[in-house]
Amino acid sequence: MFIFDAHLDLAMNAMEWNRDLTWTVKDIRAKEMGMTDKPDRGKNTVSLDAMRKGNIGICMATQIARFVKKENELPGWNSPYQAWAQTQGQLAWYKAMETLGEMTQISDIKELDDHLDVWNSSAQPKEKPIGYILSLEGADSIITIEHLEKSYEQGLRAIGPAHYGPGTYAHGTNSIGGIGQKGKALLKEVARLNIILDTTHLCDESFWETLKVYQGPLWASHNNCRALVDHNRQFSDEQLIELFARDAVIGVPLDAWMMVPGWVRGKSTPEAMGVTLETMADHIDHICQLAGNALHVGIGTDLDGGFGQEQSPSDLDTIADLQKLPDILKKRGYTQTDIANIMHQNFIDFLRNTWS
Repeated sequence: MFIFDAHLDLAMNAMEWNRDLTWTVKDIRAKEMGMTDKPDRGKNTVSLDAMRKGNIGICMATQIARFVKKENELPGWNSPYQAWAQTQGQLAWYKAMETLGEMTQISDIKELDDHLDVWNSSAQPKEKPIGYILSLEGADSIITIEHLEKSYEQGLRAIGPAHYGPGTYAHGTNSIGGIGQKGKALLKEVARLNIILDTTHLCDESFWETLKVYQGPLWASHNNCRALVDHNRQFSDEQLIELFARDAVIGVPLDAWMMVPGWVRGKSTPEAMGVTLETMADHIDHICQLAGNALHVGIGTDLDGGFGQEQSPSDLDTIADLQKLPDILKKRGYTQTDIANIMHQNFIDFLRNTWS
């Protein structure tokens, strides 16, 4: 089945992890054997080849570069100018992949329809480029509001105001605070440009302040359920219900610590904690039961977003194993239409409605 993945950090893996994503996952793992600079070395799950094998034809592909002030202990860039330059380097990688015919950018309905026609054709998978839609995870690299229009002209179509900790425009995961005047100014420009607002990573206070002043299109590209994992990184039922009311779609991620309670980074294992794709289905099902339908949930894996097999479902070797999910959902009583909606159609319909 065709899959739309609403969150993949492809350029980060290419530019910061130095992974050639035109290689197979197996070849990347072999290249990284013995490397210890990052916890997921030799354990990656994503490559463009694996995406084609899994029929993952479209993704929201991120640019990400956090700006951190002197007192902030989180890793990041020491000035917004450096952060901006990093996102521009990531964009250059996406453009290089386009030159190779590996990827193609999608920024409007015509490009979306043309790309879907290619993937519905009889061409062999290796001949089909991966469609990507630019998303900015954390807005710290937006030096001034004018820079947002520059990014829009480059194809940016979704933006999350915050990532981890306090940001320039909002407070993110593991921090407390609102959006302030800079955040409100950013939201005004986001709405003017009709960019999708990604509520993922907003702390509770910033989330509710944002929804109070912002009336444009919004979604949550990679967010699980606080009812199942009680942590501020997840959304509460109250937040999910508000997103349903805004016609949003929530992409369910596969980072194990967000899937089950009690995960200890560096110590817990997917096998010991029982993390499988069934666990992913638990979060999908919770959203569907809360909404009363299967129209507000999709896939936003976040695979290789700073973690690998050591923190992914135990029955997932590569991203291609997402093709196991339809059978899991079918056994839970989901109809074929429901499953298609979850795997791709909800996000595609959202884009059509937003871009029309």
